[in-house]
Amino acid sequence: MAVRKRSKQARGTSRKASARSRAKPAAARKGAAPGKKDRRTSEHETLRLRATNPIFTVTDLERSIRFYSDVLGFIVSDRYHGSDGALQGVMLKAGVCELGLTQDDWAKGRDRQRGVAVRIWCTTAQDIDALAQRIKARNYPLTQEPRDESFGGRSLALDDPDGFHLSIYRPASLKR
Repeated sequence: MAVRKRSKQARGTSRKASARSRAKPAAARKGAAPGKKDRRTSEHETLRLRATNPIFTVTDLERSIRFYSDVLGFIVSDRYHGSDGALQGVMLKAGVCELGLTQDDWAKGRDRQRGVAVRIWCTTAQDIDALAQRIKARNYPLTQEPRDESFGGRSLALDDPDGFHLSIYRPASLKR
């Protein structure tokens, strides 16, 4: 497919660049309240993350890998082996998001509860009803059937084999 390039002169200044050059501190803007602090700056350094990557400690790593890859459609992007060569963990990828799984070493006991008071909220552009059908076709139960959310969009919920809670949500702003 051919792409037409515009000359530098025809392109002019980008919107972002021109907006940055126009930006003025709150106190200097016309109509700004006198003495009002510029909200873009802070006396404290703020945390600027690029991603969050939850890592779940699981009872059976291979079973969890099968669930996340076969049922949900994640791919294994990295594998981590111990000094004895045994698989200790993986990083899974779905779209631009990553989730880690590590094999429990049982140091905190074999009967500890997992997934308590934690829910991973996953946002997708995919059709929620089609995802629900795909999950159920693989004989995996949903903990919440697809439903419209009061704040807009549609979601479903399920628990992984260790009880970690997952919600998959499609915003209303994404048209079908």
